[in-house]
Amino acid sequence: MTDAFAITRRTTLAGLAAGTALTLTATGVRAAEPASHGLFRHGVASGDPDATSVVIWTRITASVPTPVEWEVAHDADFKRLAASGRAEAHGDADYTVKVLVTGLRAGGRYHYRFRAGGMISPAGRTRTLPTGRLDRLGIALASCSNYAFGFFNAYAAIARDSGVDFVLHTGDYIYEYGADGWGADTARKLGRVHQPAHEIISLADYRTRHAQYKTDAGAQAMHAAHPLLACWDDHESANNPWIGGAQNHQPDTEGDWAARREASIRAYFEWMPVREPVAGRTRAQFWRGYSFGDLATLFTLETRHTGRAEQVDYLPYADKFTSRADAEQMEREAINAPGRAMLAAELEADLDAALRRSVTQRQPWRLIGNPMPIARTRVPDVVAQGLMPDPFTTPGASDDAKILAWKGKWNLPFYPDTWDGYEWARERLYALSRKAGAGDLVFLTGDSHSFWANRLADAAGRPAGIELGTAGITSPGDFIGSGFAPDLSEKLDRAFEAHNPEVVWTDNLHQGYVRLALRRSAALAEFIAVDTITTLSDRTSPLKRFGITRRGKALRMEERPA
Repeated sequence: MTDAFAITRRTTLAGLAAGTALTLTATGVRAAEPASHGLFRHGVASGDPDATSVVIWTRITASVPTPVEWEVAHDADFKRLAASGRAEAHGDADYTVKVLVTGLRAGGRYHYRFRAGGMISPAGRTRTLPTGRLDRLGIALASCSNYAFGFFNAYAAIARDSGVDFVLHTGDYIYEYGADGWGADTARKLGRVHQPAHEIISLADYRTRHAQYKTDAGAQAMHAAHPLLACWDDHESANNPWIGGAQNHQPDTEGDWAARREASIRAYFEWMPVREPVAGRTRAQFWRGYSFGDLATLFTLETRHTGRAEQVDYLPYADKFTSRADAEQMEREAINAPGRAMLAAELEADLDAALRRSVTQRQPWRLIGNPMPIARTRVPDVVAQGLMPDPFTTPGASDDAKILAWKGKWNLPFYPDTWDGYEWARERLYALSRKAGAGDLVFLTGDSHSFWANRLADAAGRPAGIELGTAGITSPGDFIGSGFAPDLSEKLDRAFEAHNPEVVWTDNLHQGYVRLALRRSAALAEFIAVDTITTLSDRTSPLKRFGITRRGKALRMEERPA
């Protein structure tokens, strides 16, 4: 995600400016300070399930190959084992242990743990995908957990949430910036300075950063409580990558992009509870399809490393527009250019098959795990509307204010790095879903650090589903992160709602997660905020609730009392 012309979240536009212990209780998991657990300092995790198997994960703090025993049980006392075995933690995988446990029952709930060196890991809870009749499914939607900005209290809240069956993380699970990068001042105050101190580039760097993030008590609690369904966005490698490079990669000083990307992907697969690719596929082809009985299908997208064309950079146009016609011409020739892909052809084929299968099976819900916003979000003319003085004539105005005003003056898409910068690809995705008989998709979205409830439409105005976007776990909303006062930030939220027909509601003031509860004929989306990220806290509050129902082949979304 980006909020600057040069496709970077926290760079300035000089050119435009010049012109806890984990306590398992009967009610859930409470995060205070992370316990050391001896060899198991990074906790346990599970994820990427199907109906009869699930991945379980841990990491051993060791420097020599270490044998590890694992157990999966039907009960919390581990008296009725469902499976067990032995593995080895070794340096080739950074002493992580990842086991694909097979032979489990569909829809089963399990407990798991590891043993090594006479020590026992924390116990985790997990489950397999259900088959057959299913009347309810609870999914927590999470995104954008930047260690430097604060404690992962939203993760801890998800761990305690009894309405959650699975966690969908849509990316930016880690951030690549160095200790002096985005969030540096906050990190120093909170004692959460990034490790290593430099921007991560090598395999060792990415491993160290993943290790640091998994010391957070909230992260350990969430992973121990629920299985993870994951996709990545950009910061797992570097800000705003595409198939040939990334905004935050400078080959002259940081080496070969392909080598850096490979290192980031390898570390991700080592440190996350995800399956290895099937024969004929690569780790970069990281998309998944999950079927939840007769109720729902969830398909996660890979939008960074296998199909994406290079982003459009606004900077070359900063002083060239003299009329709205100039901006529209740029959109036609650059942003909307035919062939600017977002998704790999193999992904599109797999998605088409999954959607058709879901329609044939008459599942009422089809969900898309979507790394970044897909709704059309153009910037309102904030100066003409009196929301802020003209920053180009106001002494001391920030570059962020100038960027926002410039986009608003020309009615431009907020971010050319999201689907808004890939109109051809977005229409292609909508057409694929319609052709499959699945034009009623629910997009579950991260990346923007803001909450969103959006009604989607294609270029012809036909309904294309709805979008539920989550705020960051810790990453600040863009208006707040840009230094705008809370009252102005809230006014900007309302201006975006008024200016964009697809935006029903948005909020950039809070951090938190979305809880989606699916039933056969209706769904409820709750936008849940944490009260703080600068100290450990258990307090959350619902900001908004939306009911989702079906009207013919279209989805209807209406606000419900919070």
